[in-house]
Amino acid sequence: MKKQTAVEWLQKKLWENNILNSEELEWFEQAKEMENKQREYDFNESRLTHPMLGFKHLTFEDYINTNKE
Repeated sequence: MKKQTAVEWLQKKLWENNILNSEELEWFEQAKEMENKQREYDFNESRLTHPMLGFKHLTFEDYINTNKE
């Protein structure tokens, strides 16, 4: 299981307490997609600015799959 992001944690807590409706749930899905794109951008940037550190993982998918709880 991959690590839970802050957006995923907040979504889960609000959903468990019946604070979210279906439209707001869609907003969280969009936020998670945006968050994932930012993480991928950051990963790619780190490979450019810190090549010795950035090549521990060959791809973003490899990075995500090896950073599990």
